[in-house]
This record gives sequence, C-alpha cells and structure tokens, in this order.
Amino acid sequence: MELSDKIRTLPTGAGCYLYKNAEGEVIYVGKAKNLRSRVRSYFLKANQIANAKTGSLMREAVDLEYILVANEREALALENNLIKQRKPRFNILLRDDKTYPYIKLTLRDRHPKVFVTRKLRKDGSAYFGPYFPGNLAYRLVDVIHRSFLIPSCKVDLNRYHPRACLQYYIKRCLGPCVESFVTPTDYAQAIRDVQLFLEGNPNELEARLTERMAAAAEAMQFELAARLRDQLITVSQAQDKQRIASADDEDADVFGFHYENDMLAVNLFHMRAGKIVDRRELFWEELPELDTIDLAQPDDSDTEPSLEPDPSAPAADIQDAATPNQPSVLEPFDGPQPAVFSAAVFFSALLKQMYLDQAYVPKHIYVPVDFPDRALLADALRERCGKKIEIAAPQRGDKRSLVDLVCQNAKQSYDQRFRVLQPSIQNMQEALQDALMLAEPPERIECFDISHIQGSETVASMVVWEKGSMKKSDYRKFQVKTVSGVDDFASMREIIHRRYKRLQEDNKPMPSLVLIDGGLGQLHAAADALEEIGLTTQPLASIAKREEIIYVHGQEDDPVILDRRSPVLHVIQKIRDESHRFAVTYHRKRRQMRDRTSELDDIPGVGTITRNRLIEHFGSVRALKQTAEKNPDALTAVVNKATAEKIRHFFLNNDGTSPPAPQPAPAFPILP
Repeated sequence: MELSDKIRTLPTGAGCYLYKNAEGEVIYVGKAKNLRSRVRSYFLKANQIANAKTGSLMREAVDLEYILVANEREALALENNLIKQRKPRFNILLRDDKTYPYIKLTLRDRHPKVFVTRKLRKDGSAYFGPYFPGNLAYRLVDVIHRSFLIPSCKVDLNRYHPRACLQYYIKRCLGPCVESFVTPTDYAQAIRDVQLFLEGNPNELEARLTERMAAAAEAMQFELAARLRDQLITVSQAQDKQRIASADDEDADVFGFHYENDMLAVNLFHMRAGKIVDRRELFWEELPELDTIDLAQPDDSDTEPSLEPDPSAPAADIQDAATPNQPSVLEPFDGPQPAVFSAAVFFSALLKQMYLDQAYVPKHIYVPVDFPDRALLADALRERCGKKIEIAAPQRGDKRSLVDLVCQNAKQSYDQRFRVLQPSIQNMQEALQDALMLAEPPERIECFDISHIQGSETVASMVVWEKGSMKKSDYRKFQVKTVSGVDDFASMREIIHRRYKRLQEDNKPMPSLVLIDGGLGQLHAAADALEEIGLTTQPLASIAKREEIIYVHGQEDDPVILDRRSPVLHVIQKIRDESHRFAVTYHRKRRQMRDRTSELDDIPGVGTITRNRLIEHFGSVRALKQTAEKNPDALTAVVNKATAEKIRHFFLNNDGTSPPAPQPAPAFPILP
C-alpha cells in the first residue's frame, strides 16, 4: 500500500506514529491527539515550503506505522519510550543520560544492608535520593558504616556464616553474618535509626539515641554509650547535607540555553531547599534534521507554534492533484529554505525524555520558553509522582531572573565548547598539515607500534586520532604471524600490509596520515608494505624516540624537527605514546597467557601446587634451575628428596627430557 493510501485509513484517535525509510528503520516518532489530522499535515506542500526539514523527512519516509492509545497522556509516555528505544534520526535525543545516585536500604532482607545505586527497582527496598552532587550519597553511606555499623557487603545475610569479615573487627559492621554477634532486635533497632537518618527525621532519631545513651550509661555500658553519643554528633552534622525523595516545595530545576550556528548549549541548575546544589551541561553539535519542525500556523497567530494540529480545524485531504481552492499535497521540494531553531519544540522533547522515566521529579521546573505540551506533561508527571508538578516559563520577577542567569551560564558553556575548543582543533589540524606538508588538514591519523621481548610474543597496536581526540572504538591489536625472532622492520611490514589490504578489500576510506612509532627503518618497511598493495600516494610519517624527529616519507633527507614546546609535537607525541601504551598492554596480556604454563609441568611428580610453591620460594624458573645445579639439597625445603632429584636431573639434561630410567643389574659379571 502506498504511503498516501495508508494515510486515509488512519484513525482519528490519540496515538503515536512512526515514519520508516526504505531500509525499514524508524526515522521519526511523533504523537498526536488526532492521528489522521496530524499525519496528513505533513503532506501539505505549504508546510514543506515553510520548513525544508519537514520535506526532507517526507522525501525519505516510505512507510508509516501507528499505535492507538486511550488518551493523549498515554501517547506522551509511549512517544518517550519509543524515542529512547528506536533512537530515530529526526528526533531530538538526550544523549547525556546522566543519572544521580540513590541510597538503597534492603528492608525485605532478614538483615538489611545499605549501599549506593543508580537503578530503582520495585523490590520492596527503600530508596532515598537523588543526591546532589553524586559523591554525597557515597559520603552518607560511609557515615552509616562508621556510625550505625550497617554493612553494604555482598555477603548473603539471609543465612549465618562461621566467621565475620574484616569490617566487623575494625568496628564498621555489627556482624549480622555470624549468629552470636548481634541480636535481631538490636539489628532492627539500628536499621530503624538508619531509616530515620535517611528520611530526614532528626528530632525523632535524636530522641531515640539520647534515651538509649542514657540507659547504656546507667547500666555502665560505657562503650555503647560512647558509640550512641558519636551517632548523635553525626546526625547533627549531617542535617544540612542530606536530601530525600520527598523534598520540600523549594526544590526546582531551572533550564537555560544558547543557540548559535546550528549548535546548542543547555544548562540545568538543580536547586534544593533554595540552594543551587549541582549544575549540568548538555550540548548538541548537530541537531537532528527535524529540530525545527513547525507545521504551518495561521498568519494572525501570536502564540508559539503548536506541535499538534488544531483538532477543530478540518484535515486536509490527500488528492492526486492540487485544486485551486485546496492546499496542494506533497511534491519533492528542493528549494533552499532557512531553518529557524524552535526552542519550544526542543524543550518539549527534552523534558519528556528527562522526567517521564525518573522516580523523583522536583515540584518546580522552570524553562526559558513556553511550549504547547507543557500542561499535558505536567499532568502526566503529577499522575506518575502523586504530587502536583509545576512546569512554568516565567516572564518576570525573581524566577525569570533565575532563568536568565542559567541562560547566561549556557552562553558561557557555549563559548567554552564551541568558540574556544572547536577552533583550536581546526587550528591544530592546519598546523599538522603545515608541519608534515600534507595535502589537506588531517581528519584521521592511524598510529602503529610493535612490542615484544627478545622476539617473543611479538604484537602490534593501532590507535586512532580523529578530529582532535583519540577514538578508542577504532583501536586495533595484531599478533605478528609471519615473523620469528627480533625483526621490527618485518613485523611492521606485515602489520601495515594486513591492515590496509583489508581496507582495500572492504572499500573503506584510508586515513589522512599513517604514523609509525620508530625511525627510518620502520618508516621504509611500512612504505614497502603500502607499495606492495598499490598505495603509493598514502601520506606516511614516523616519529623517532628520544630525538623526537619526524620523518615524512619521500622527504627523509629533510626531517621535521619541532620545538619541544610545540603543540603539534605534543599532539604527535600523545598519539605515539598511546600506541605504545596499547601495544605494551596487549603484549603483557599475551605473556600472562603464556606464563600460565611452565616447563616445570613436564617434570614427573611436579603438579600445579608444587610448581607454584617452587616459583614462590625461588622467585623464578631460572633461579630454581641455578639452585638445582649448584645446591640441589636446597630443593628439599619445598619438596621431598625424590622430587628434588627428578628436578635436578630434568635441568641437567639440555633437552629438558625426564631423567633416564635405571638400568637393571646384569645377570652375570661382565669380564674385561
């Protein structure tokens, strides 16, 4: 069925619609109070002329799916879930999915424990938070360990164990894992104290602790009384630091933004009890192609453009040809149209992704612009959280001043990210181009290094520098297969040949520069490998250690010598050092795998336990061999005499074979 034919069959109820491209990928997810009216509006040529990006979506879309729901609130939640699952290219995506920590108290366990978590589950536990800044949660848990002696270990506390761990003996745990260390009543009392502490009920907790401290002192249990006194001090000091999910009316999140040159910076200030406790920065360098989607509105409208069509307005019909009195339907429209950023569209999408899945939402959310979904989103959050949530775009007064302050910070973040850092990357690329005499500024540099010890376990590494930073997802490691012994040149030739032969076969682009860790020998070996596969024009250079001289292939007689303080040299050194680190790490891993087996395993009577005892006692196989040859009696400190004799005979044989079997005595004397 054609896409235009499918539109005619759409229902008029609320739901979500999903546009797909020719590969079947979901490229845009939207919601609507009236699916048919909303989807038809995309087909109006007037909308595409007003916004070229809407036309870009419709030229790519070849199929449509929809999901019908009961009301618009359900459509709002479903749209959020679908965007996070499918990650459509035309939707605004919250890529910085930062979550703040909570403190979890496992109340359903026989002996509850407390620890920090970032995931909330419906498991009967009590969750307290979120905490701003994030390290506050860890500091509070540490206070609970030290003062209330409640553990956060991974030991199964639903059963008893024969002995306690170190935490009990250093007096940071009551020891519920051992049956006789703490009674269930005392442990339950400590858990109740922790619960009051985390819930923010200092008065009740202080009264309980004071009463128990007085009782302990009267019973002459002075150590217990001193511990309760320390808990009272801790509660008093922590009152101003802790926050809980049932926050008061002064909790607010304040948004600000700065948009320029198709780049966006957003700042979010978390206010708790009237104080700014944390700041979050979000950046979009390339906004999705539908960031400015704005369906045509009446010319006399003075309000923000709506994200949904007016349900009272008649929906446009899909026709085969336009008539003079009706809006024309979609035709490919290729004319360039200016794209205008819509902050209302952006914040509508951002707030849904940020708050619809969160367990805790502050009572006040202040944004710099109003958007049509604001009331609907506030109602959805109220139903989810069980309390009134205010989403406001203040226009005057102290709240507007606060929003303006956050917007000023967003502009500073924008300048720092896009006006300071980005130009420096471009300048660095141009400086690399000039220093290494490249045809164009390098976008991607691949650097290689060889690592081995006396020719054993020879490996190679490839690291990637791309547009100003190391791209670890493209790192590669190689085992040298055709070279034996110490031959760095042949090893480099093999690795370069394998890497770029594979790129040729897969029709993948070559890097802007191939950088070799080494001198002229390694450079020429790499050049020979590239020449064998026909890549004679590939830019190639090497950097020699110690002298830090850069040799460019084809200009070896005129090496590049940069000043020690040159930023270009620092970038090249950073790439080279990263390739060396990556190669050495892989080489060590290969050696560890090799060292899991030992020649001692070939000695009869020497098993894994005996081998480990020998290595631990003598330090190495070489030291053991020297001891066996010079002082075999010293082996008896670890093994018995028979095994010591076998070890001595094993090392005396040059080929490492087992000792010869004893020959039987002759049946008669051999005469001379």
